[in-house]
Formats: sequence, C-alpha cells, structure tokens
Amino acid sequence: MASRFKYSIDLDSPIAVYVQIENQIRFAITSEDVKKGETLPSVREMSAMLKVNPNTVTKAYRDLELLGLVNTRRGVGVTVTDKAFKLCKQPTMEMVQNHLRDAVAESKASGFTDADIRRIVSDAIEKKYRPYSAGESGA
Repeated sequence: MASRFKYSIDLDSPIAVYVQIENQIRFAITSEDVKKGETLPSVREMSAMLKVNPNTVTKAYRDLELLGLVNTRRGVGVTVTDKAFKLCKQPTMEMVQNHLRDAVAESKASGFTDADIRRIVSDAIEKKYRPYSAGESGA
C-alpha cells in the first residue's frame, strides 16, 4: 500500500526538486507519518503526483537508499527500512534547527523585533504550512 502522506514541491525554491522530495520523505519518517515497512509511491506515481520527471524521483529514492532509509525491490517497490526512523531523527532535527537559526538570524539582521519573529512563527504554526508548498497550508 502506497503512503497516504501528501508530497509537494516548490519549483521556485532554491532547493533542488530531488532534495525537496528526499527531505519530505525524511520528515515523514521522522514524524512517523510514514512507518517502517510502508511502501512509498512508485516512481511513476510520485512523478505524476508532483508533475516532475521520473528521473528526479529516481534520484531522490536512490539517495535515500544509499542513506539506508529505503529499500528498492523490483515487484515490491520502495519500502521504508526498519532502521529509517533511528537514522533520520537526529540529522533531521539538526537540519531543521539550523534552518530556524538561520531564519531568526536573517530576521534579526533585517531589523525585525523579537515580537515580530514570534508573530511570524506563531502564524506559520497556526496555519500548518507544509514544506515546499509555496505557502499553502496543510489544514
């Protein structure tokens, strides 16, 4: 059964599309929205869903396989490994913390007050924005 997790990409993002796909799968594993043994969408399904070249999805899946997060088997598909959560949790948390530190530092350097920054963060939490969704909420 393919994952029910919703994937999206932002073509205007400076982050490469295959990295956006990889990151979203890592986020889904870390949050346990996608669990060990679960089958991800096939390359064809994912490329159709995101309207991207199948080679882009293949690259993302290959990178995730090299990291030990998924297994790819002909006839079975791409499945999340038993050790994926353990391999994902800390590096993903560090990546997100670094993004947040950078965003806060950029906000401070731009003259935003602490209250402005808290308001922006609270708004983003409240609206449940999804990664790479060009500002669309996941609600």
